[in-house]
Amino acid sequence: MLAKRIIPCLDIKDGRTVKGTHFVNLRDAGDPVELAAEYARQGADELVFLDITATVEKRKTLAELVLRVARAVNIPFTVGGGVRSTDDVAVLLQSGADKVSINTAAYNDPQLIADIARMAGSQCVVLAIDTRQEDDGEWYVYLHGGRTRTDTRCIDWARRAVSLGAGEILLTSMNHDGTKAGFALDITRRLSDELPVPIIASGGGGTMQHFADAFTEGHADAALAASVFHFKEIEIPALKDFLSRKGIVVRK
Repeated sequence: MLAKRIIPCLDIKDGRTVKGTHFVNLRDAGDPVELAAEYARQGADELVFLDITATVEKRKTLAELVLRVARAVNIPFTVGGGVRSTDDVAVLLQSGADKVSINTAAYNDPQLIADIARMAGSQCVVLAIDTRQEDDGEWYVYLHGGRTRTDTRCIDWARRAVSLGAGEILLTSMNHDGTKAGFALDITRRLSDELPVPIIASGGGGTMQHFADAFTEGHADAALAASVFHFKEIEIPALKDFLSRKGIVVRK
């Protein structure tokens, strides 16, 4: 069995780490380089950096931040936010990113997934899907940082993206984001069971048991969280010990 991964997420706004609830009400959570270095020391398996208000003008700023982080950590990290072209990807990879996360741009131009996979390999392409369960019980894709609803079902978009070359899916439940009430186990399990690529569960992690549930009930390959790590509500070494005692294989 492949070891399950624990991934802290740093949402970046104007060079600082922030965290909100349901994608709004952001509050400062610290310096991203310092947090990244601390997570690497604690034993995080990977890091994810998302520039949540990215624009073309901020691409240079994000690349500089990626370079600073790359010098401070020794674990893989994924960078996303405002990535719209293979040129953007090349800049981030040259700055030290290991993978690139794409979301809205990939939805608007699915060929971008194939182009990045062709240039850097599928293992470099992390498709971020922000999804919300509506009153009809179905999960739909949202764009622009959760501000724009589409009529596309999450499972349909995930299938298509994988067929185009996405090598991993970062699945964030907007219903659960920031609530600390647990991950969206049903949609996570569906994607994990139906797709041949790793699924990262995101949104709702609040207790160590929630992480265990993501792996055992949600069948996720990795679990991502932000505030519980940023504000030291859960320490990564303690979490890994807890999971190991539950019989879940993790890297020490």
